[in-house]
Amino acid sequence: MFNPNVVVKNVVNQTSAEALLTLIARAFMAYIFIMAGWGKITAYSATVGYMESMGVPGAMLPLTILVEFGGGLALLLGFQARFAAMGLALFSLITAFIFHSGAEDAINLMKNFAMAGGLFLLMLHGAGKISLDHLIEK
Repeated sequence: MFNPNVVVKNVVNQTSAEALLTLIARAFMAYIFIMAGWGKITAYSATVGYMESMGVPGAMLPLTILVEFGGGLALLLGFQARFAAMGLALFSLITAFIFHSGAEDAINLMKNFAMAGGLFLLMLHGAGKISLDHLIEK
């Protein structure tokens, strides 16, 4: 009997396909964090105001930028990717509850949950062969 799961598994388990798909997945996951971190850098004062309006001290912004921008770059490059993925997953869950807990923002709450899920998978499986982690471990 035809099983589409087996077909997909046979395609993605090829070494080159797995390496490329892992790189693409990391890039997709990293993009939102790099852009969010950059946005906070370029609109620093406005971001401090928003954070404080949500009950978060503005003094936390440098750490937030480090986590988002730095963690996003680490994911993209595959450098300490398991650690970066774990940190970004926890960050996504924390920020989901602080900034997206209202009923009017349910889609962003779910987005953060989905990102955390993908990041936990990346934490479990690592950065793949096209990564600085792979080069360092060799």
